[in-house]
Amino acid sequence: IKAAALGDVEAHYQLSCLYRDGQGVEKDEKKQLHHAEEAAIGGDPMARQNLGILEWENGHNDRAVKHWIIAAKLGDDKSLEAVKVHYKAGFVSKDDFAAALRCYQA
Repeated sequence: IKAAALGDVEAHYQLSCLYRDGQGVEKDEKKQLHHAEEAAIGGDPMARQNLGILEWENGHNDRAVKHWIIAAKLGDDKSLEAVKVHYKAGFVSKDDFAAALRCYQA
């Protein structure tokens, strides 16, 4: 918790997972979201991927896709796969898919 308070991105990501799963702390969706957002803003691709899942589950498909595109551009395999699946389903434009793929491969 102290490392996250000091801005450590990995600490924010780990805390988001702990609050999501209730490991060593009481499950808390607000704290999970806060720490996931902090980690994502700090450049953590797995936090972005998880935010995409949360947004999708809450019906915010456009926001979910944006998170996955950013995470794919940061090199996250699962997010690239999510972008690909949602491209095939019509939720991602051809240009966005191509840009995410180019950045992923770079």
